[in-house]
Amino acid sequence: MTTHRTSKRRLVAGSAVVVAALLTTAGCGGGGKKSEGSGPGFNAAQNKIANPSDKKGGTLKFIGTQDADSWDPQRGYYGFVWDYARYYTRQLITYKPAPGEQSKELVPDMATDKAKISEGGKRYEYTLRPDLTWQDGKPITSKDIKYGIERIWAQDVLSGGPIYLKDTLDPKGEYKGPYKDKHPEKLGLKAIETPDDKTIVFKLPKPNSDFEQMLAMPAASPARQDKDTGSRYGQKPFSSGPYQWVSYEPKKSMVLTRNPHWKKSSDPVRKALPDKVTLTLITNSDEMDKRLIKGDYDVDLNATGIGQAGRVEALRKHKGNLDNPMTGFIRYAVFPQTVKPFNNIECRKAVIYGADKQSLQTARGGPQAGGDIATNMLPPVVKGSDPKYDPYGALENGGAPNTAKAKEALKKCGHPNGFKTTIAVRNNKPVEVATAESLQASLKKIGIQAEIEQYDGSMTTGIIGNPAYVKKHNFGIIIMGWGPDFPTGQGFSQPLVHSKYILDNGNNNYSMLNDPEIDAKFTQAQSELDEDKAAKIYAEMNKLVSEHAVYLPFVFEKNVIWRSSRLTNVYTADSFNGRYDYQALGVVK
Repeated sequence: MTTHRTSKRRLVAGSAVVVAALLTTAGCGGGGKKSEGSGPGFNAAQNKIANPSDKKGGTLKFIGTQDADSWDPQRGYYGFVWDYARYYTRQLITYKPAPGEQSKELVPDMATDKAKISEGGKRYEYTLRPDLTWQDGKPITSKDIKYGIERIWAQDVLSGGPIYLKDTLDPKGEYKGPYKDKHPEKLGLKAIETPDDKTIVFKLPKPNSDFEQMLAMPAASPARQDKDTGSRYGQKPFSSGPYQWVSYEPKKSMVLTRNPHWKKSSDPVRKALPDKVTLTLITNSDEMDKRLIKGDYDVDLNATGIGQAGRVEALRKHKGNLDNPMTGFIRYAVFPQTVKPFNNIECRKAVIYGADKQSLQTARGGPQAGGDIATNMLPPVVKGSDPKYDPYGALENGGAPNTAKAKEALKKCGHPNGFKTTIAVRNNKPVEVATAESLQASLKKIGIQAEIEQYDGSMTTGIIGNPAYVKKHNFGIIIMGWGPDFPTGQGFSQPLVHSKYILDNGNNNYSMLNDPEIDAKFTQAQSELDEDKAAKIYAEMNKLVSEHAVYLPFVFEKNVIWRSSRLTNVYTADSFNGRYDYQALGVVK
């Protein structure tokens, strides 16, 4: 599973230039009416709806600097793809179209209701709504949904997407996928039954409390066998949603128009306000910011936040067009225990105590464009998180380093005068390089000499994701970030800390954490169908992780994002890591 998780991480817009300027940006445009620009107000779309409207028509114009990893619903793993996919895909259930935390609630989509759960959480049954249609008018059936989900098993052809459903429904890997299926209808996966065209039943080998979260992913979208083009499907997916594909040039542009056979009566979620949705892709993020501010486009598809130059202008002159949501991501350093001296917990604690958290926050963009100083490894959007849980005193003295405790830890780990190590950081993330430089400077003050090694950011899987490579190159500190696939402890933490995710390549458990007690907490939480009780278990799991001192969290990330004055029905959604809920957007013609 973890070989593909890296693609979910969003690219970060930012600059390492003039860290002091980042501090001034955080305070710009602080209250005068002139700074509000032409938008409805700063944070007008955070936890509420800005410019509410049901008016249809016009063209909604997206711009971005990053194309999808894949637009194929079973393969896409970038967060913005999951948001945008609501235009042309549907699932049995999905996230509620509502602002902020309300958006984390699961609601029926193609199904008439949430699942009928029986057999101790191992059987999920759904009934499909009437009037579900493909873009050519043919009915969407339970078999189409089963076939779409079966495509996840074809990892030799369709790699790259989340495989939670595969791992949960077929943990032994017995099914070989629809392209190798001997069943006459290519529907041989035994864990899913389709007794009739309107009924679908899932049979889990063992309970998993997040199963419906997995079904809310685009990976659970239906697919029609006669329209399945295999590895080429992402070039023009066949629509089950309110919009259909007209054209697509990779890394250049896309146009969607209304699906004439979509029926609003069958869809309680999607507003489908614009007549057309367009996407323009360019390579220069500063140029993108200029075009957004000028009014040429409405939304940054990637939602990575306005870069430093654009942010200064926007906060001073157009603050009313900005929102400042928490993204759900944590930016952090992690210490591989296989790299000496980080096999010693006291050496790890020395780095945690010796780091200047305020400087790290500034390097990320300050409180506004970087985020709140992080206290532990469970982000606030995840149920069970407690930002007040601060085991290493990250918030003490305004985030200043605790030099006394750092030096005490160095003595305990046998390196009273410090030691040498290497910080590994992606070369295509300027803000991460700035973070590494901040950490390097603060560690030098306690005697830890940290060399920074920048590696090819497009090769993450085979470099920091390869434990042998990490050990060989003495990567004692790795700079990284992570956001939840869905807002539970399983959806965020499991790939980072569960022992089964330690892989020879494509590893995301960079710390090599292998604690049976932590693993048991995941098993316990997954079998607990009461989400509040499960959240308490994940909170306990998080405390166990903190006790190992393998992570130094920097910030609970925030972004400054642009909202065009033309946009209607705009709100940020926690379910989409602080991005706008794209399907809800309309435009003033």
